Order: sequence, then C-alpha cells, then structure tokens
Amino acid sequence: MENLQRSSKKAYALIVRNLCVYYDQFLAVKNINLNIERNKITAIIGSSGCGKSTLIRSFNRMNDLIPNTHTTGSIIFEEIDILKETIKPVKIRGRIGMVFQKPNPFPKSIYDNIAWGLRINGLNGNLDNLVFRALKQAALFDDVKDKLDHSALSLTIGQQQRLCIARTIAVKPEIILMDEPASALDPIATLRIEDLMLDLAKDYTIIIVTHNMQQAARISDYTAFINMDEDQAGYLVEYGKTKQLFTNPRNQITEDYITGRFG
Repeated sequence: MENLQRSSKKAYALIVRNLCVYYDQFLAVKNINLNIERNKITAIIGSSGCGKSTLIRSFNRMNDLIPNTHTTGSIIFEEIDILKETIKPVKIRGRIGMVFQKPNPFPKSIYDNIAWGLRINGLNGNLDNLVFRALKQAALFDDVKDKLDHSALSLTIGQQQRLCIARTIAVKPEIILMDEPASALDPIATLRIEDLMLDLAKDYTIIIVTHNMQQAARISDYTAFINMDEDQAGYLVEYGKTKQLFTNPRNQITEDYITGRFG
C-alpha cells in the first residue's frame, strides 16, 4: 500500500482526470476533469439526477460500497491515484471525510460519537482534548459541554449535523466532502452550517454538493456545474471561480441553469 503523504501546499487538493462511474452498465457520470483547490470551498451544482452525489462519493471511494459499481479514470490525492486497487478505501476515508445529507449520529453518547473515530484510527494524544477540539471546531462545544454523556440523538437536527461534522474533523482529514449538508435544516441552522464551513475552510479543503444556488454563491470560492447529457450521464459543463460563473458564465447552458430556465 502506497503511503499517502501530505504534499506541497502549491499542489491541488484533488486532481480528477477522465472520471467515469458506472452502475452496472449505466454510465452515471462521464469524463469529469477537475482541479480542486486547497483550503477553498468548491460547490457542485446541477439539477436532480445529474450525478452530483455520485461524483462526490467517488472522491473517497464511497461508491465502492454500492454493488456492481465501477470507476475509471484517475483521482490524484497527495500524488497518488486513489482509484488504484492497492489503495485501501478505509485509509482514504480517514483523510477525505464525508458529511451526508441527513445527520447520522451513532446511537451513543455525544462524547463517544467523536471518540469512536479517534479510537479506531489509533490517533495519539489525550482523548478528551481531541474530542473537545473537534467539538470546538464544529462550533458545538458550548452547546454540549455539560451533557457529553447524553445521547447524540437528543440533540436538535442542526446540532446533530454539527456533531457529524465534528466526528469527521476529529480524525484530522485534509478534505471534507459534504453532500447537501443543510437540506434537512431550517434557515437558522443552515446559516450556522454555512458559517461553520467558511471557518473550517481555513484548515480544510471543502467540497459541497448543493441544490441551493444562493448557498453556492454565498459560501463557495469555486463552482462546478454538472448537467445531464442525452445519454443521462452527468458531465461537467463549466468550472471556475464562483463569482465569474454566476455573473459571467462562459457557457449558455450554465446561464440558462442559474437563471432558472431549466433545472
């Protein structure tokens, strides 16, 4: 197994080349090419069913968990193609974490939700300090510091999502993938998640799938627009700085999408 070493800060966080993902014989996304900038927020937008979640799940090989799925192309992380058979997905997922659409806390205490990943990854250090650090980074510590032994399921849904973010960052990944992390939340909880992402981007690379174009415009530095081709495969229409893509798109299809002509 090749070692995943942290490379130069000048390198991209991920380099995606000619990526295709198949479910059995169905081509879900095709020929995706992206350079993901380090310590920036990259939004992936596009209409329902165009392959956004499939794309982001390929970045830490979560698609491997779906039967009869296979992927071609390459995804370069720390100068290694993580799609190689010699790369163990569990190692990738420790370095490229994921937060899902619906909060999925374990039916354990708040403390044990964070400590679980630390224990199985064998991270060194004072466990209490590592748990508290993650909760503080996720802007949750003040809410839960007096009830760490309470069930995580007793938290509000917004707090549960921040707990899941804390659980992800506790193992100190380089990249955080977020698949519609605020879609189940009310507006106030959504803004807290957005503020949290902006703060976390100082230390992590964040890639977020969102249906909310206003959200993408508010928080992301770069945006990738995915559309569905005639064969129903998702393909990359346009990728660039968010401000440019939303104010002066290079492609007519992009302009049609962001102005609501379809989607």
